Amino acid sequence: MVGSESRYQAFLAAREREGLRRSLSEVAARDARIISVSGRSYVNLASNDYLGLRFHKALRERAATWAETYGVGSGASRLVTGNLDLFAPIEAKVAKLKKKPAAMIMASGFQTNAAVLQALFDRRVLDAEPVVFTDRLNHASMHFGCQAAGVRELRYPHCDAEHLRQLLDQSRQDDRPKFILTESVFSMDGDVAPLGDFAELARAHGATLIVDDAHATGILGEEGRGLSSEADIAIGTFSKALGSFGGYVACSETLRDYLVNRCTGLVYSTALPPPVLGAIDIALDLVPSMNAERAHVASLARRFREGASALGLSTGASTTQIVPVIVGSPEAALAMSARLRSAGFWAVAIRPPTVPAGTARIRLAFTAAHEEADVDRLLDALTEEDVPRRASAM
Repeated sequence: MVGSESRYQAFLAAREREGLRRSLSEVAARDARIISVSGRSYVNLASNDYLGLRFHKALRERAATWAETYGVGSGASRLVTGNLDLFAPIEAKVAKLKKKPAAMIMASGFQTNAAVLQALFDRRVLDAEPVVFTDRLNHASMHFGCQAAGVRELRYPHCDAEHLRQLLDQSRQDDRPKFILTESVFSMDGDVAPLGDFAELARAHGATLIVDDAHATGILGEEGRGLSSEADIAIGTFSKALGSFGGYVACSETLRDYLVNRCTGLVYSTALPPPVLGAIDIALDLVPSMNAERAHVASLARRFREGASALGLSTGASTTQIVPVIVGSPEAALAMSARLRSAGFWAVAIRPPTVPAGTARIRLAFTAAHEEADVDRLLDALTEEDVPRRASAM
């Protein structure tokens, strides 16, 4: 083990030299807007709690009530004794929200993507290795699921429907099962995939369209349904706009039954505990009525993008609550994060390999807990002369 440790240390040292080493920061939070780190308070611009629900009174009360009534753990996996009678009504709400015949709750969004894709792409079940078309910027959990299944991804340029069309045309004579994988809202760029075009291509080529709707569910679409209505399979999480924890897949009854029998993430994982299920349940009831909060978030993000553009900063193709400020190098991103921290904002530097080389950035996430004054102060903090401008960021 000593020899292995030295290699791990060498890896960490190289990451340090490249400005890519990561570390954990201990934070304390008592509301959705402010976090405290090392005794100092910051406006939190790095949270995915887009509707501010994780501190909502109704979610806290429901979690406490279900803990008192049903206990704090599920006791086993869902195929043993963990399939509590709480699951079925919640899964019916998820299926209704996503406009799909069925849904299944799993332990986390990452686990859902990884385990569901591995099960769906099983060549022993499909009698062939599937042909899988993926956006090059898909979330790591989607790439992980493909790797776990042992399939080769045919990656198309980010959100490029025309290139995807060419790839599909080239495989027209290939009768193997075809799948198209994409996010709806991309977590590091805040842009939206051309899902209508993708759905049309999927129908024309007999492909299954799978959409990770994690960053759209609750915050975008009619009544917060997300953007996956045209997908054959929608995957997402309750840990972002719904303020809690856990993942879900919404699909046909047949696929749900298949996943119960084949998806290792369900078969071998302890079921979510009742307090978490309680928070999910009430969040699903609240989300459809939160149009005012969704409009507020959209307004804040638009206000920032307009202000950033006036400053000559690059926010990429963002059109959602996620707005990157793309600065280029890891060192520039770390420096910007430090400057914003000095101004009272917690905004994290995102560096390779999470994003492509040369596109390091600050990833800003606007939520219903933020105020217009927060945006204006943030723009003031970004007027410093040493902030990289658009010309140097691209």
